Formats: sequence, C-alpha cells, structure tokens
Amino acid sequence: MKAKAAVIKNFNQPLEIEEFEVPALEEGEVLVRVLAAGVCGSDVHIWRGRDPRTPLPLIPGHEGLGTVEQVKGKRECVDGGQLAEGDLIIWNRGVVCGECYWCRKGGAQRGLCPNRRAYGIHRSCLERPFLNGCYGQFLMLHPNTDILRVEQEMEPWALVAASCSGATAAHCFDLVPPQKGDTVVIIGPGPVGLFCVAFARDLGAENIVLVGGTESRLALGQRLGATHVISRHKTTAEERRQIIMEITDGRGADLVVDAAGVLEAHREGFAMTRVGGSYLSLGFTTPAGEMAVRPFEDITRKNLRYQGVWTSGTGHLRSAVELVLRRRTLFVEMVSDRLPLDAANEALIKMRDKGPLKIVLEPWQD
Repeated sequence: MKAKAAVIKNFNQPLEIEEFEVPALEEGEVLVRVLAAGVCGSDVHIWRGRDPRTPLPLIPGHEGLGTVEQVKGKRECVDGGQLAEGDLIIWNRGVVCGECYWCRKGGAQRGLCPNRRAYGIHRSCLERPFLNGCYGQFLMLHPNTDILRVEQEMEPWALVAASCSGATAAHCFDLVPPQKGDTVVIIGPGPVGLFCVAFARDLGAENIVLVGGTESRLALGQRLGATHVISRHKTTAEERRQIIMEITDGRGADLVVDAAGVLEAHREGFAMTRVGGSYLSLGFTTPAGEMAVRPFEDITRKNLRYQGVWTSGTGHLRSAVELVLRRRTLFVEMVSDRLPLDAANEALIKMRDKGPLKIVLEPWQD
C-alpha cells in the first residue's frame, strides 16, 4: 500500500508531494487514515526554519484526526476499550519515553520529557516508520501514543485543533485556573486564544477581555464568551491598559494570558496585571529574541505569579475535545479553509500572511 504526503525538503521552499510505501506494522503500532490535518502557526515556523528541533526531509503536521486503518496486536484507548479498525480517533501529539524523571512525575510533567517526540516536528520521513507527520494520507502511531476514541459524531476538521491549541489552552488553566468572578485578559485571538476564551467562560470568569487586531476573530471570541473585546488597531497600549483598569475598578486583571507570542504585546501584558495577579505565557513556540522586563516594578513589587506553559498532557487533550463537542457549532466557525493535500503550500502561505484563522488539510479530498 502506498500513501501520498507533503514533504519539507528545504526550509522556505515549496513542499513536495511524495509517495511512500506504507511499512508493515510492528507490535503496538496503529496505522491511521488521516481525515484532517490542522495547519498550525508552528508549522509555518518549522517550514521557515525557525524551529531548531526539525530534521529534514520532514512530513509536517502535529494536529491530526482520523480513523484506524490497521492495528498490530491489542491496543487500548486511554479511556479503556480495545481499538478497532474504523474507529475515529484523536491522539496526544507528543510521545514520551515513560522512564525519565519528568515521566515518573506524571501528569502534565510528562510533556517536559527531554526524549519527547512530536509528530510532524521531531522525526524525519527518512526514519522508520517514515509516515511521521499529519500532512499525509496515512500516519503511523508509535506504541507509546495516547489515543482517544471520538464517540460522538463530529466533523473531523472542526475537532482537529483540539489536539494542539485546545490542549495547550486546557493546560494553561490547569496550571492557573481563573476563579469565579475573576477578570481574565487574553492577548491574541488566534486558535489558542479563542480556546482560552471558551475555557475561561466555562470556569466562571466574570470579565473575559480579548485583545487583538482582526475584527472577525474578535467577533468569534465574543460568541465564545468574551465579555469585552479591544482592537489593538483602534487603541494605544495606554488606552488598552486604561480600559482594563476601568473594568477592574483600578486594580488590573486577575489573570493575563499571552496567546500571541509577540514581544511587544507580551511586554504590555505586565501593565494590565493587578498586584497579586498571575501572568501565563503560552504564545511563544519558537525562539523570539529578548525583551526588557523591570523585575521590581513588573514582578517582585506586584507579587506576580509568572508561569510558562509548554505542551500539554493527555488529560488536557480530553478536556479540549469535550469542550469542542459541547460547543460544536462555534468551533466549526473557527475553520476558515478546508483544502486538499496538494494545497499544502497555499495553506502555509496563507497562514504565514495571517489571513485565515484556521486551515485544515483533508488528505483524501480530491
């Protein structure tokens, strides 16, 4: 059996569609027919050579959802029950060793495993089982992959972002959950920022302020639960701070979440946070340079809790899937474009130029 996949052979050069021989499965491996592959902003960084973790040639794509084509031996889903051919599944995008200090700590700490390998990021397509990324018709899942069966009927393309943006947002609020009545500011109305809006609403935040520059994204944020939206194109940094102060009776936000990963915006978030508040940094997925911080005024004097957020665990993936299934109609709106595999280059260029909110590749689409 053969499979087509889009391959990065050189950074900043067009991906090439290649045909691969699907290898015979080894014990515990699962061959997935990829129905939907999310085009993430991180994929753009990888394609442009900004992620130092990526070997070439590479089949990109760490967001995926599909059906079980073949399984070798008995494989259980994390929620129990044997996998069977035809099951609709979604999986943890990272595979950990299970033996190191961080894996033994368990929970979200497992995602910090130094031996962790993510589909579409860490393994070249020259390395068996070759089909190592989601930009292809088939993907081979390692025996250590945590797999969730999707029991409820759902458009695969609408659920796929739960595997990255959604799981990361769930991890964010697992680390620092907003309390009922809190004011939460979310900087960046991309997919992860919009997932943060939806989670903050479900967790009982009173004021959810979404800051961004694209009106359509801000509008979707309101439908997902944002109580206030602020356009960065229509306000200055000081005006944005003043709006937050007015909402909070001069205190500042209880929790600020940077989901944008832009140094200027990140620096601005310190001024929005109240004394005794918290700041979550989850927008930076590749090196972005350096930023000046005033340790006394921004952190110490504020008694600020500053928390980085990296990767996510299988429990976070489950939370994200459940969120999408509860609010299916709105998450359908998040997907701007559904394109065939042959349009992978078009998808990356559109995402690079920050046009569509979310693009999904459908490898079996004509």
